[in-house]
Amino acid sequence: MKSFFRSRALERKIEDFLSSITKGLTVFVEGVRSYFNENKTDFEHYLQEVSKFEAEADKLRRDIENELYTYSLIPENRGDVLALLEHLDNVIDSCKETLQQFEVEVPDIPLEFADRYIELASKSCIAGESVVQATRAFFVDLKSVRPYLDKVYLYEKETDRLGEQLKRNIFRSEMKLSRKIHLRYFATHVEKISDDAEDVADRLSIYTIKRMI
Repeated sequence: MKSFFRSRALERKIEDFLSSITKGLTVFVEGVRSYFNENKTDFEHYLQEVSKFEAEADKLRRDIENELYTYSLIPENRGDVLALLEHLDNVIDSCKETLQQFEVEVPDIPLEFADRYIELASKSCIAGESVVQATRAFFVDLKSVRPYLDKVYLYEKETDRLGEQLKRNIFRSEMKLSRKIHLRYFATHVEKISDDAEDVADRLSIYTIKRMI
């Protein structure tokens, strides 16, 4: 990130922030998998881990914001960077909130749908991981941003496809309507991670064009 920031300490905090999000995404998928494996011990562990990474990301984002304003670093790009980090933070927030909802509501999801929820979580998080890679590229090599953004959009669409298919299967099952609605709610929660990633990708696309002009 030497080509963008004027402070090595700030570079490290940005990298730590991005790493926290990546770790949170990985832990989220494992948490969803452990839920369907009915492994309560592992699930609680992953919930604690994603909460830890979410808290780390929040603290780092606030520290970065303070440094950018206090030391007047990158004033011409400061607003874009702050908005970018704020929306990236939403990605890991969604990971934490979704696992918490699994823990609070304990949805009774038939095993026939388990693999589909896990696949949905995995694809959704690949979109999140790709937007983190796109952000790293934004700071060091603008020309390499676009391939990562394309990957975000690809996996966001794939997540939408899988989510729609899952919901169709749920509503065509013999379950009670109330249970169908509950399962749809959790599918939507899992999908939200890719939606948040797409939102960041849209912003990154604009910010990249601005820097290239």
